[in-house]
Amino acid sequence: MTSYLFIETRDPFESRDTEFVAETAAALKERDNEVTVFLVQNGVLAARRGARDPYLSRLAQAGVRVLADDFSLSERGIAGDDLRVGVTQSGVETLVEMLAREETKAVWH
Repeated sequence: MTSYLFIETRDPFESRDTEFVAETAAALKERDNEVTVFLVQNGVLAARRGARDPYLSRLAQAGVRVLADDFSLSERGIAGDDLRVGVTQSGVETLVEMLAREETKAVWH
């Protein structure tokens, strides 16, 4: 099985391009692929519990794994317990491990 890793750096409240990630990730998951969206930099802004939800709940419903970079969260003053349901705090070492796995296709957005 192919694994897909989407690395989302963009703030969904500034860029509608994040819809591409949501639509593509959900479609790949529906085809029984392993799919992870890793939020880094301003991409973590959507992970806040009280944030307007442009796409993360859709990903969670589709069964897509959503991770948020702990350093990016810290830099933006977002605590791990402030994350919305379906988003897990993670370190960059997890991202590196995922990128190094065979049969993983990565899309940096």
